[in-house]
Amino acid sequence: MDVKRILRTPMVWVIVLIGAVILIFSLSDNSGFTRIDTSKALELVNQNKVDSAKLLNNERIELTLKPGETFSDGDKIKNATKVYSYYVDARGTNVVAALDAHVPPNGYTDQIDETSWLGSMLVSLIPIVIVLGLFWFLMGQMQGGGSRVMQFGKSRAKLASKDTPKVTFADVAGCDEAVEELHEIKEFLQEPAKFLAVGAKIPKGVLLYGQPGTGKTLLARAVAGEAGVPFYSISGSDFVEMFVGVGASRVRDLFEQAKANAPAIVFVDEIDAVGRHRGAGLGGGHDEREQTLNQLLVEMDGFDVKTNVILIAATNRPDILDPALLRPGRFDRQIAVDSPDMLGRHRILQVHSQGKPMAPDVDLITVARRTPGFTGADLANVLNEAALLTARSSKKLIDDHTLDEAIDRVIAGPQKRTRIMSAAERKMTAYHEGGHALVAASLNHTDPVTKVTILPRGRALGYTMVMPQDDKYSTTRNEILDQLAYALGGRVAEEMVFHDPTTGAANDIEKATAMARKMVTEYGMSERVGAIKLGQSNGEVFLGRDMGHQRDYSEEIAGVVDEEVRKLIENAHDEAWHVINDNRDVLDRLVLELLEKETLNGTELATIFEQVRKRPVRPTWLSSESRLLSDLPPVLTPAEREASALNRNGTPAGYNRNGYGQNGANGSNGHGGSHVANGSNGSNGSNGHGGSNGQRPAPQDASGDRELGQRIDDAAQAGASPLAEVEPRTQVVEVPDGGRVDPSDDH
Repeated sequence: MDVKRILRTPMVWVIVLIGAVILIFSLSDNSGFTRIDTSKALELVNQNKVDSAKLLNNERIELTLKPGETFSDGDKIKNATKVYSYYVDARGTNVVAALDAHVPPNGYTDQIDETSWLGSMLVSLIPIVIVLGLFWFLMGQMQGGGSRVMQFGKSRAKLASKDTPKVTFADVAGCDEAVEELHEIKEFLQEPAKFLAVGAKIPKGVLLYGQPGTGKTLLARAVAGEAGVPFYSISGSDFVEMFVGVGASRVRDLFEQAKANAPAIVFVDEIDAVGRHRGAGLGGGHDEREQTLNQLLVEMDGFDVKTNVILIAATNRPDILDPALLRPGRFDRQIAVDSPDMLGRHRILQVHSQGKPMAPDVDLITVARRTPGFTGADLANVLNEAALLTARSSKKLIDDHTLDEAIDRVIAGPQKRTRIMSAAERKMTAYHEGGHALVAASLNHTDPVTKVTILPRGRALGYTMVMPQDDKYSTTRNEILDQLAYALGGRVAEEMVFHDPTTGAANDIEKATAMARKMVTEYGMSERVGAIKLGQSNGEVFLGRDMGHQRDYSEEIAGVVDEEVRKLIENAHDEAWHVINDNRDVLDRLVLELLEKETLNGTELATIFEQVRKRPVRPTWLSSESRLLSDLPPVLTPAEREASALNRNGTPAGYNRNGYGQNGANGSNGHGGSHVANGSNGSNGSNGHGGSNGQRPAPQDASGDRELGQRIDDAAQAGASPLAEVEPRTQVVEVPDGGRVDPSDDH
C-alpha cells in the first residue's frame, strides 16, 4: 500500500477536519464537569453540598460542590467536584423548587447559550465541504491519483526510464525483415544528418501489424533500447474518455512532450482502439473517439521535416483502421510481423532457452519442426511450461519428454489424469482416433501422422496430430480433399465398427463443412460455381462478424453452393470409408497398440502403417471441360537441372521405378523437390505430372536405364525437361471445336 499517495489525497484532510470539529465540540460540552444521574444531582442540592448552580437552556444543570465536598459513585466516578445532569422539561419545576429550598451559598443562575457566528458557519459549511471533498476524491481516482486531479488533458504516456531493463534487437528473433526495417529508424534517430544530406525523409509513422503474440510490442521495446532516445509508450485506450475533447487534448500534450525532447519515439499500442474507421457502426460515429483520431491525424501530418519524432503503432486489426491514418505521410511504412518459419522458431527457442537448464540431448531444431504455426509467445509459453513441469517433477534438466508434454499442453490443454473412462468408451475413442490416423496415412497428400493418443486433454477425449515436415504457405485442392477425408475418418470408423456413431465427431464435421464451403465460395474449387468469390465479409467494423457478412448471390446460387458442399463432404465420407474398409486389419492393430500404450509417436505409427494400402491417385481436376491442361512440366531452374544430372550408375537423381521424384533428390512433393523453387506445393506434386505415382515407369533393364539416363542428361544439358524425350510431347493448339490435335499431325 502506497501510504504517501494516500496521504496526498484530499479526502484524508477532509476526514481529519471533520474529526477535529467533532473533538472540539465534545470538549466544549464537558468543560471539566462530570455527568451524573438527575436523582444524584437533586440529592446533592437537598444535602446542601452545592456551592453554586447554573441552569442551561438545554435542560441541563451544572453543580459546583462546596470546598471539601466530593461526589463518588462506585468505580465509575471518583471524587468529582463539578458535576452536571440533564432533566426533561416536566421535571424542571422540581429542580427549581429544590434550589429555592436549599439555596447554594453562591446562588444559582440561568444561562441561555447563543450560537456564535463561527459555529453557525461551520455547521453550514461542513456538509458542503464533505460533498466537495468526495467529488474531489472521485475525480482524483478517475484521473489516476490525487496528483492528477483536474489534469484531464494531460497525456498518460509513460517515459521509459534508465532503470527499465533494456531490450535490444539481439533479444528479438524470428522476424528479421521487421528488425531490418526498424534498424533504419534507429540510424535516423542517431544520425539524422546522414539522411537529410541526400534528401531522404524518414517515415513519420511505422505501423506494426500481425496476429497476437508475434512480437510487435517487443520490437518497439527493442527500438527504445537500441535508439537511446526518449521513448513514450501509451495504449490506444488511454486516449478515450467519457468527456468529449479529453482524448484530443491528451494527443496534443503527448506530441508536445515528444517534440520538446526530440529526437524521440512515441509508441501507441493497440491503436485500433482510437484509430477505427470514422462514421462506422449502426449509430454513426463516436464523437470523442473521432475527435481524438482527428487530432492524431493532424499531429502526424504536422511534423516539421527536421523534427525527429517518430510514431510507432501496433495493432492486430489493420483492416479496420481509418484510411486517412494509413496514407503516406502518416504511417508511411507498414511492417507485417508474421508467425516465424522453422528457422525463426529455432532462433526464438534459443533466445528463450537462455537461463533454463536444457538436457544435452535436447535438439531445439526438432522442437521448432514440431511447432509449425506457433508464434513467439507460444514458443515462450512452451519453454515456460516445460520449466514448470521440470520443477514440479523435481528434475534438474528440461528433457525431450517434458518439452513434448509442454507442446501438448499449449496445443490441447493439460492432461486430465483423474478422468475415469469405461473400457467401452476407451475402445470407441481408440477406434475414432485410429480412424483419423489411418485415413491420413492412406491418402497421398496428407502430412505425416506424428502422434495419436487416447488420453483426455482439454475438451477432447483424445487427438491425432498431423504435422507438416516443412512450413507451408499454400494448400492444393488435393490436400484439402485429403483433409476432408481425414476429418471424417473418426466418424466412419465409429459407423463401421460399432454401427452407432457418437457425438465425438461434432467438431470434425464442423471443420470439414467449413472447409468445404470455403472451397466452393472462396477458393474457386468447384466446377459448377467456378472461380467466383461469393459473399462479402467487409461489413461494418462495429458489427459482429456474422452481421457484417453480406450475401451477394441469388437463392439459386445458394442452392448450388449447398449441393457442392454436400457433394464434397459425401465424396470425402466415401473415400474415408474405402480407406478403413481396405485397411481394417491395420486399424485393429493400431487400436490394440493404443489401448495398451495410450500414446503412440511417429516412429511407432510408421511401423504400424507399413502395411497400409494407399488410395489410388485422384484424376486430374479440370475447372472446365473446355479448358484442357498442358502436359508440359514446369521449367527447370539451373539448380534443378544440376540435381537431375545422371549419377555414376547412369540413373538420374530422383528417378526410380515408381516414378520420377518419389524418393530421390528431387523430393516427394513436387517436380524438383521440396527444397527448391517449386517446393512442396509445386504444380507437379506427388499426384501431378511426373509425381510419385506418375504415368512414366522406368525401364526394367539396366541397358534401358543407361540409355534413358543418357537421353535425359542430354536433354537437361540442352535446357529441356529431363523427361521430355521419354514420350513425345502432346501439342495443344486451337481448333474450331476446341478438341485436342494428335501430336503426330503437322500443324
